[in-house]
Amino acid sequence: MSTPVNPDGPRAFDLIGLGECMVEFNATEPLSQAVGFNKAYGGDVLNALVTAARQGARTAFISRVGDDPFGAGLRAAWREEGIDVSRAPLVPGENGVYFISLDAHGERSFTYRRAGSAASQLAAAQVDEAFIASARCVLLSGITQAISPGARAATLAAARLARQNGVLVAYDPNYRPRLWGAPDNAREACAELLPYVDILLPSLPADGAIFPCPPQSLVGHVAVKHGEEGCEVWLRGERTKVPAAAARVVDTTGAGDAWNGAYLAALLRGESAPAAAALANRVAAEKLAYRGAIPPRDLAN
Repeated sequence: MSTPVNPDGPRAFDLIGLGECMVEFNATEPLSQAVGFNKAYGGDVLNALVTAARQGARTAFISRVGDDPFGAGLRAAWREEGIDVSRAPLVPGENGVYFISLDAHGERSFTYRRAGSAASQLAAAQVDEAFIASARCVLLSGITQAISPGARAATLAAARLARQNGVLVAYDPNYRPRLWGAPDNAREACAELLPYVDILLPSLPADGAIFPCPPQSLVGHVAVKHGEEGCEVWLRGERTKVPAAAARVVDTTGAGDAWNGAYLAALLRGESAPAAAALANRVAAEKLAYRGAIPPRDLAN
């Protein structure tokens, strides 16, 4: 059984995401030893939008992009993926940068340079109601909430406007302790958004630290990612467990985001939640075989 989408007339977009995308430099060894890097880009919401677009969804990104030497290339790359960037303008400022180094098991070590980034200047006043209302679903993230008070306010504004306009709200808490400082800060941000959430997309055990009770008791539709153990979908109190797809792990960066994008795209084209989860498991497994947040485009199907 799939989650119904509000049928009040045509919508321009299937999925709109709000968040930050940064410039990515990834290396195949620890940063202290690295002599070469591959340049790409990544950000949890944007990664999911790329996957959704490759699955045929009509997508758009709400953000701010710094007018540094990377900015124009970022927007061009997103447009090439089919993502509408009309609400991700170039503005004065710098884009965040992050470095990835990997161990032999594909586990990531991140180093960020994102303080004061252009995307962190997001504010509630920049979230346009008509644009939110043009979507069938809006994807929000705990990482966006964490990067600045303004971005947190923008996330809440997007959720409220979505609810007022019959737009589904999907939310990945994506808890990152280093961004939040004290866990209570993340718990408060999560709690303020949950009343507006239609589809909750946590990863366990990582996100378990910020929930006061099991996530399936908080929202009627919850899709829980369990990594190599697969996932489980709770829909109106009914639980379906979906096994993981076989994977060759090179880099785990962005796998959960790819899962979110594939899952939402499948739901929005009418697939059942279990079928959408099975597809998302396969898409995430394919992503694991490639370095960086965004896998090659020929993995779209």
